[in-house]
Amino acid sequence: MKIKNQEDFWAGMMFVGFGALAIWLSTDYPMGTASRMGPGYFPTYLGAIMLVLGAIVAMMSLKSGNGEKITPFAWKPMIMLSLGFVLFGWGVDHIGFIPALFGLSVVTAAAGQKFNVVEVLLMTVVLIAGAVGIFIYGIDLPFPLFWWR
Repeated sequence: MKIKNQEDFWAGMMFVGFGALAIWLSTDYPMGTASRMGPGYFPTYLGAIMLVLGAIVAMMSLKSGNGEKITPFAWKPMIMLSLGFVLFGWGVDHIGFIPALFGLSVVTAAAGQKFNVVEVLLMTVVLIAGAVGIFIYGIDLPFPLFWWR
């Protein structure tokens, strides 16, 4: 199978998957009607819209003739980004906001094809300073900065 654009194809497939997941997860909630929406109404229809639009994007990226062959899915970025988000979610409560942000930055930076330690450390310092300034001191979120506090 030949495709015009790898990114469009995989983005469309991602939206198809998320749309199907939203529809499946919302089946336990009552739908209601358009005038009196139940808790399942919005996620079901949003999932259906995502599924349809994702299928359209994926189908439009397919073509016959001279295109690139579909390459395997990029699992490393998917796994590393998911791991970084899980680490941050767990770490905010257990090791503190600053170490959790440090772990998030380093793990998600490792998802890329190149990893420059100086670049990552500089980005991490700027991210931590900005996030602490905005979320801890700016809007007073009650996260501990470190595990001992």
